[in-house]
This record gives sequence, structure tokens and C-alpha cells, in this order.
Amino acid sequence: MSPDKADPQERIGLHNLAPAPGSRRPRKRIGRGEGSGTGKTSGRGQKGAGARSGSKRRAAFEGGQMPIHMRMRKLRGPHMKKSMPFEPFRTHTQPVNIASLESRFDAGTEVTIELMKANGLGTRKDIPIKVLAKGELSKALTVHAHAFSASARERIEAAGGTCTTVES
Repeated sequence: MSPDKADPQERIGLHNLAPAPGSRRPRKRIGRGEGSGTGKTSGRGQKGAGARSGSKRRAAFEGGQMPIHMRMRKLRGPHMKKSMPFEPFRTHTQPVNIASLESRFDAGTEVTIELMKANGLGTRKDIPIKVLAKGELSKALTVHAHAFSASARERIEAAGGTCTTVES
């Protein structure tokens, strides 16, 4: 019988476990003479920064050209130290459209944030929910959310519902 096929009566245990053939490679032994293929310069090439000890290639190094994080805009307003960077001050909300409320809830329902999350709306944790006006609403719903767009508030109230703003 060939050695790669296990005997059907033989049990598998710690004594006969082995990694799959070809899954484990021996480590590359560098600097062990010219005949090894990685002797002399040990796979580092000739001279230059990469051949020196202590050299590390930075992540996203672009070969000396101006890197993308320096090419992109950072500041709003005049380029002075007091200018405000964009990202840290941006407010984030997650949208819920009134079309989604129309399809998921019956008339007269009090739609709370917990109820929205239970129905698959606004599922991102710790991010405020804002109700937006995409779609039509024909039912009277009492909607609780962190924010409402002006047109969403108009449509909910036009359908006979109410909007309640919740503090997060």
C-alpha cells in the first residue's frame, strides 16, 4: 500500500499527525557561502540603503517621489498653523430613509432607536441616526432619532406623525 494513503483501520492520533506535504518550507540560510545561492551579499544586492544594516523600508515609501499623503490636501482655510484639519472635526451620522420606515413599520408605531436596530436600520454602534427624506411616507409614525433633515420632518408630520429628537 502506498504511504500517502492511510490504512482504514489505523486511528489518527498525536503519534501520526504531520503537516501537509509542501506546506512547511525550511528557512533561508543566508550568508553560508557562494554555493548556497545566498552567500556574499546575502540577497541584499550591491551597496545602497537596502544593503546597509539598520535599513528599513518605510510602508508606503514611493522611491523618493512626493508621497501621496503629502500630495493630498490637509488644511481648510489659509495655510497657517491655526488652520483647521478636516477629518478630526467631521460629524458622522448614519442615514435612515423614510422609505425604510414605510416598509418596516405599521401605522401608529412608536419607532425608537432600539426598534430601528431590531429591524436592521442604523446598525452601526455608537453612531447617531439621522432620518432622511428619500421615499414617500403614508403612515402616521412617531419617530425617535438623533437628527432629522428638514424635508424628512415635513414629510413625517404631513403624514400625521411626529418627530422626536433624542440626545445621544
